[in-house]
Amino acid sequence: MNTLFASFEMSPLAKVGGLGDVAGSLPRALRARGADVRVAMPMHGAIDRKKLDAEHVLSDVRVPWASGGQSVDVWYTKVRGVPVYLVQNEHYFERPKVYGYDDDLDRTLFFCDALLASAHHLGFRPGVVHAQDWHAAMLLSRLSAMAHPWDEAGRVYTIHNLALQGNFDAGFARHYGIAADAPAGLPAEIALSAMAQGILHADRINTVSDTYAREILTPEYGAGLDPLLRARAADLSGIVNGLDYDEFNPATDRALARRFDVASLDARIENKRALQREMGLPVEDAAPLFGVVTRLFAQKGIDLVAEAFQPLLHDSPAQLVVLGTGDQVVHDQLTRLQGRYPRQVSIRIDFDPPLGQRIYAGCDCFLMPSRYEPCGLGQLISLRYGAVPLVRRTGGLADTIEDVGAGLETGTGFVFDDATADALARCAQRAIDAYADRGAWRALQVRGMRQDWSWDRAAGRYLDLYEEARAARADAIAREREATA
Repeated sequence: MNTLFASFEMSPLAKVGGLGDVAGSLPRALRARGADVRVAMPMHGAIDRKKLDAEHVLSDVRVPWASGGQSVDVWYTKVRGVPVYLVQNEHYFERPKVYGYDDDLDRTLFFCDALLASAHHLGFRPGVVHAQDWHAAMLLSRLSAMAHPWDEAGRVYTIHNLALQGNFDAGFARHYGIAADAPAGLPAEIALSAMAQGILHADRINTVSDTYAREILTPEYGAGLDPLLRARAADLSGIVNGLDYDEFNPATDRALARRFDVASLDARIENKRALQREMGLPVEDAAPLFGVVTRLFAQKGIDLVAEAFQPLLHDSPAQLVVLGTGDQVVHDQLTRLQGRYPRQVSIRIDFDPPLGQRIYAGCDCFLMPSRYEPCGLGQLISLRYGAVPLVRRTGGLADTIEDVGAGLETGTGFVFDDATADALARCAQRAIDAYADRGAWRALQVRGMRQDWSWDRAAGRYLDLYEEARAARADAIAREREATA
């Protein structure tokens, strides 16, 4: 099946978060199943041109653009066997960062319009257009508003994080010709975001876990779009993200002090000792070592960690290492905790992917107490690296981690329900108590490492979703033709 996968980022070319990981891995898994999947993304200034082996395929393609004349060039390359079209425009994309600019809305819409303008010349006719998150959402609304060679392609829209919507006002919509139409009974204002446009104009909508797909239908998790999502609930589903098992492999990871796999798990302790030394903590095998690698925001529940670990550190030899950047308030909470327990807590306010890998490989228990989590990759990486996940039961965390229960004989991690410091502290205490039983803990590690959360399992569900979208688009076209006959 020919599929155009539109994303604003893709690992390893330009990665900011989980979207980049998905764009770098899912198309490869789909191609392994025989689908001709090609990625389209901007040629960001952040892409290292010295490492880019790309062919210049289109020059000076004029883009109809309400803010003035613009043109693009298109480059073609392959990333781990996946064909990639890079849309180049100096004004909108030649910048040092992928996001974070006042005109990000204009930039993302321009990417959509530029891609559609280039489509006539690419020589590729997709059977499905798969738009990723709010940055590519208006590709689908534009397709609904014009005659285009991709008219008959099924339209799939994936929501990676509903909280980030690309909101705009009525003036922006008028200026760029975006129809702010909503289903009957809903206010027109609900359509004033790129996210809403994707939801409105897709044949099939999915998000990155089954539980999150259900959660976003509620006011608590719906971020104001739950009425629109409920109106399209029949077309909404969830598919849990996978993990790239080639990229995340403790047997080949060069960042580690000692490589290992499930058959050589005894070697893993060397990574714990190396991590303790690197983070300035006492080297103590018997101390349960908790790890955090994340953006330090309230969504991730890291403020709960700062509060919950006060009594735990006082009453146990537990250790805590944290790597990340984010909200200054959370930074300060963690720094105060480190100041109070300097021999048990080490905080690194930084973005350091190799250190992150060493934390996965060296900590005993990996913390993800998220208030909401569309899918999450950290818990999947920790399983792969022999760190036992401790998670809140929400979104993809609920779908991927089974609580061990009282006997430690089943399950893959420690799970709690309420987004409170008390609930997290009780769950962490369970982990501390369980760590004392070294045989049961090792069996728990082995169960986790033998889990299969590779992309292959998700790829099959996406291919089914593509077929549904193609059938839905064909039905819609047939109805339109009957209505105008």
